[in-house]
Parts: sequence; structure tokens; C-alpha cells
Amino acid sequence: MTSTLTHHTEHRIEVDAPARAAYDLIADVGNWPVVFPPTVHVEHVEKDETTERIRIWATANDAVKGWTSRRELDPVALRIRFRQEISQPPVAAMGGEWIIEPRSGDRCAVLLTHDYRAVGDDSANADWIAQAVDRNSTAELNSLKAAAEGAAARGGLLLTFDDVVHVAADPAAVYAFINEADQWAQRLPHVASVRMTEESPGLQLLEMDTRTPDGNTHTTKSARICFPHDRIIYKQSRTPALMSVHTGTWRFTETTDGTAVTSTHTVVLVPEAVPGVLGAGADLDDAKDYVRNALGRNSTATMLAAKQHAERRTT
Repeated sequence: MTSTLTHHTEHRIEVDAPARAAYDLIADVGNWPVVFPPTVHVEHVEKDETTERIRIWATANDAVKGWTSRRELDPVALRIRFRQEISQPPVAAMGGEWIIEPRSGDRCAVLLTHDYRAVGDDSANADWIAQAVDRNSTAELNSLKAAAEGAAARGGLLLTFDDVVHVAADPAAVYAFINEADQWAQRLPHVASVRMTEESPGLQLLEMDTRTPDGNTHTTKSARICFPHDRIIYKQSRTPALMSVHTGTWRFTETTDGTAVTSTHTVVLVPEAVPGVLGAGADLDDAKDYVRNALGRNSTATMLAAKQHAERRTT
């Protein structure tokens, strides 16, 4: 049955930052996974000065969804219109607008509107969408406010780094090990337990209990977007105390003698959490070293296990 009933929502927040700063954060979709909690990954399909088509993957009501949207950017009026070209059920159609309203030189309001139709005009579908729109819009506006107001300090809290392992096997074999995260508790000594769901091929939700060197465990939750046999991109929705954001990529590059596997981590640190985790005398540099070593150690251990697994299968 064709959907005909259109629903409308509005969400608004006051921001103690210049209107242009808020607009630029919304316009730069490449940085959305770091700024907006629901967004896992964004890619440009087409782009010119005022219009763009983007592919977005984000969490909605504890599910991973992907869709294509067209955006119209107006940097003079400080407005960005968006419309989904390809929606995912239970959404039949969705669009909306970001509107930035200057209050003064260093204050603004941000209005986020949505209009949408549910598949079949079904009330359960409409309720699901309303809940997702409200949850995501609230999270996005709160995060936009924090990012715009804390822009000066945020750069010093951002940490990005790579680790690389070379494997004498083809990319597909190495990719399979990283893709099969539901097997990691049996394959990786630092993983205590794993719970993974994959409602759509390549869209995974992963909850994992990881052992630390002191014998404790911590739980993380991630959404993963899998592109065989090239990349697996993920974002944690539940992070350890030292990090407010953690995104990453597993990349598999064919070489003359096998595969180069690269693990990239991008994190935003929480400075106020440093004393409680690392001790009263610790500072932000200590936190950066700690996070870099902890994440790098686990990702390198995973890549070395993938190397052993894939090379054993090729001999």
C-alpha cells in the first residue's frame, strides 16, 4: 500500500557559538561520525558548490540503517535542506532542513525539521520512526552544541593513529577473519565474549567484553559497516571512560606478496575522566599514550591472529 500520510517534527537548541561555526559543522559530513553520535559513516556520491548526494550509515533505535540523501547547501542563508533518495523500511520517505538562526555574534539557535512517511502508513512503523527521529535529533543537536561551543579545545582532544600488519594471503582471506567477529571469543585471547547481530548483510551490531592486562574486562558496543573485501568501518556506541568518541577502520590493501592490513583509530578523549582512570597525577598526554597503546595493542593482536589464520589456510 502506498504511503500518503506525512508527519512533521521540529527540534531546536540554543548554541553559545557563532552561527557560521554551527553551519560549518553541519555542512562537513565527512566529520559527522566524530560530531554526531548516531552517524557511523558518510561518503560523498556527488558534490558541487551547493548540492551533494551522500550515502549515510547510522544507528536508529539500536539498528543500523543506510540510505542515500541529496542535500542543498545555502551558506548565505545558513540553511541545509536534505531529502532521502533511497530510504530504508520502515521509512517510506524522509526529508527536512537544518536552519541556523543568528542571535548575536557569538550565539545562535539551530532548528532541525523532519517530514516523513511510514511504509504503508502503518502506525507501528510511524511510531518507530518518530522514536528514532526524536532520539537521533536530540543527540545530534546536543552534540552539535558541544562541538561548536568547545571547538577551541576539541582539537587537542582528538587522536588518530594507524597500525599495519603484512599478511602473505589475499585480502578476502584476511577480511573474512575480521568480518567474522562473532568468532573472536574463540580466536582472540583478549576477547572474553561476543554478541553480534547482522539483520542486513554487512550491517553489524557488535557487543564485546575485552580483557585488560590487569585481568579486568570492559564492555564495548559497536556498529560496523562491512565493504567486502576492502574495508570494515565501525563506531562504538558504548566507549570506555577515557573516550567520548571512538571510530575505526580495518582496511585491506592488496600488495605484490599478499595484503597490507591497516587498523585506524580516531578517538576524542575526556580530560575530566583522566584522574579517575590513570591517577591524580596523570594529564592529557598520559591519556593519549595510554589509549594509543591499549587500542593499538588489541588491534595489532587481532591483525596478527588474522595473519596466522589466513596464512595457515593458504598453505
